[in-house]
Amino acid sequence: MEIDRIQCPDFFLDYILYITVTKSLSKRTIQEYYLDIRLFLKYLRMMKDPAYQNENDLQQIPIRDMSIQLLDQVRLQDLYNYLYYVTEERENHDRSRGRKVSALRSFFGYLCYHQNSISQDPTERLELPSPKKSLPRYLTLEQSQKLLQSVDTTYPERDYCILTLFLNCGIRLSELVGLNMTDINFSEAKMRVLGKGNKERMVYLNDACMTALKNYLAVRDLPENSPEKAVFLSKRHTRISKRRVQQIVENALAKAELDGQGYSTHKLRHTAATLMYQYGHVDALTLKEVLGHASTSTTEIYTHLSNQILKNATDSSPLAHFDPQKTDEKK
Repeated sequence: MEIDRIQCPDFFLDYILYITVTKSLSKRTIQEYYLDIRLFLKYLRMMKDPAYQNENDLQQIPIRDMSIQLLDQVRLQDLYNYLYYVTEERENHDRSRGRKVSALRSFFGYLCYHQNSISQDPTERLELPSPKKSLPRYLTLEQSQKLLQSVDTTYPERDYCILTLFLNCGIRLSELVGLNMTDINFSEAKMRVLGKGNKERMVYLNDACMTALKNYLAVRDLPENSPEKAVFLSKRHTRISKRRVQQIVENALAKAELDGQGYSTHKLRHTAATLMYQYGHVDALTLKEVLGHASTSTTEIYTHLSNQILKNATDSSPLAHFDPQKTDEKK
């Protein structure tokens, strides 16, 4: 969905331009912020503007002629009322509400501190919803090995290399698709990837990755004088699409009899991080650098323990085999 500039008030368009040019947010984040703030502006007008207080369909409320003075009247309770609305009426869960809070903080911060167009920032004391803690889903070591052994496609070297990089390096789908030949340093066994927020980082390649890359590049076929610089190519000799990579992963999971269990391309990133932590004893700070996270708080979800380790911990308790009935019998 494209940004409808004709229907947006000038202050909203100025903000979109600001986060696009100055903040260098990703296209996806900009699109999500646009939708979140547009929804809030429609809601605000429905609640505060007498002309629209009887309107039941939020989507029918225009915002093009909306006055910025209406935003200067927003208070903290208005924001909590809005979050209650999206929870009850639109069934938004923790993650969606959390993103809406982030969008509102960014938007009001811009209006208050950057543009000085409102007198106060009502989001200063707005708290993020507490997300429910859940362990990331990942493949076990045995399942990962089975997945790699199940590659049987028209382009086996390419598809095996893709899976190998996912499982060993923990790179994102967008990072893999965006790889160019000039990003790989074969002499130093490392590659440059472009992560979220256009942040570059170096990812080191182990023996399995180097072997898979060399085997793939040996059969990587390009027409003579082709300008294509992408590492991974489609059958049309162009950069492979994200959806095609997802299909490769889905097909491999099916052949390994791992489909239908909630695994996906992104879960291979979870798998790489989990295996590094469990078998390589990699600490959270190192994982943060490997995965390209902005903070260790994101990385800490990978520092969970396997079910077997948890079982061993409880089994090691001195009370693990205590039976009060047997104790009474001895008496």
